[in-house]
Amino acid sequence: MKLTFLGTGTSCGVPVIGCQCEVCQSKDPHDKRTRCSVLVETEQTRLLIDCGPDFRQQILSQPFRRIDGILITHSHYDHMGGMDDIRPYCQFGAIDVYADPIARKAMLEMLPYCFAENRYPGVPAIGLHEIHAHQPLSIGDFEIMPIEVMHGELPILGYKIGTLTYITDMKSINETEMKYLEGTEVLVVNALRFVKPHHSHQLVDDAVSFARRVGAKRTLLIHVCHDIGLHKDVNRLLPQGIELAYDGEEILI
Repeated sequence: MKLTFLGTGTSCGVPVIGCQCEVCQSKDPHDKRTRCSVLVETEQTRLLIDCGPDFRQQILSQPFRRIDGILITHSHYDHMGGMDDIRPYCQFGAIDVYADPIARKAMLEMLPYCFAENRYPGVPAIGLHEIHAHQPLSIGDFEIMPIEVMHGELPILGYKIGTLTYITDMKSINETEMKYLEGTEVLVVNALRFVKPHHSHQLVDDAVSFARRVGAKRTLLIHVCHDIGLHKDVNRLLPQGIELAYDGEEILI
């Protein structure tokens, strides 16, 4: 299984428009971060987790092949604002999209023309499926367990796929969810910055503590903002086995 980080930044991306900080002005490509999204694929099956407003830019760097399913973590625009750009992939047939009830409702409101009785020719063909935490689903050769985490007061979904667990935008998690993370070897989880608490996102120390609870062999931090610092400096500060992911990074699981 190959995991490709299409985007690792927050809702504003990095660089932030108009910002003159050293991270936003950095020439290091590791400090350029589009909105969060990943590809998870085998030779038989290709999944996309989240489809934000940078999807077109992100996917152009990848080989063109069928997308077998899109897993949505939650309803916010930076995680599903690029859905209209899946049109070229619909030549293979309607794309199955999986979302919890809140995100499903938001998608129907955001893309009403895709679900109209008489659809305009050329709009994305979407098969929209409502899913729930703890109800496993199969897509191709993947077995997927949705789990619930809290994005502030908003319940959202993370996904465990084999030994990979992918979580973004988490602030907290109920202890009862931890049993669904057993067997995680590679953890992808959000870590906004080092200081200045946020009402709906965890910080680096929170992510490190969570990774230790999960017991993952390798943890990659995503959904980071420019306040976290330069990529090369942050990785020197992180404990062994924990690192910042970067746009375009590929790992084999």
